[in-house]
Amino acid sequence: MSESAVTAPIAFRERLYVPWWGWPLPLGAAVLLAAEIHMGFPGVRSWLPYAVLVPLVVLLIVRMGAVKVEVSGGELRVGEAHVPLELLGEVEVFDARSKRRAMGPNLDPAAFVAHRGWVGPMVRVKLEDPADPTPYWLFSVRSADELAAVLRGR
Repeated sequence: MSESAVTAPIAFRERLYVPWWGWPLPLGAAVLLAAEIHMGFPGVRSWLPYAVLVPLVVLLIVRMGAVKVEVSGGELRVGEAHVPLELLGEVEVFDARSKRRAMGPNLDPAAFVAHRGWVGPMVRVKLEDPADPTPYWLFSVRSADELAAVLRGR
């Protein structure tokens, strides 16, 4: 990684974490599954499912929220993917209601998609790179209008 990429100012950054209401159901399921296993094994082995399943579910939930959307160093980054800003074209914002069309019948199978169901808005950014078969990026972001303004004003 170049030094300029590390010291470049961040124009936009957002982490798509899982909200509090996304935690109880999977944690409850992990505890119930651990209790089922617990009933079959007496003694020291009875606590083992709790020690394995509950931390595993917590890790899974945290990993699901590890997606970052960032504009810095002349690049747009969504998770591990990145593209230079000069290769970006038209920017379109979809609210929670209109994203159904973008994700449904209008979705190009070759598009890069980073959707998180718990995040309402989405942004579609067309790519102007003739060497890249990906027509556009479609990804969830809470501050979609703010990101669109940053991308349009590059």
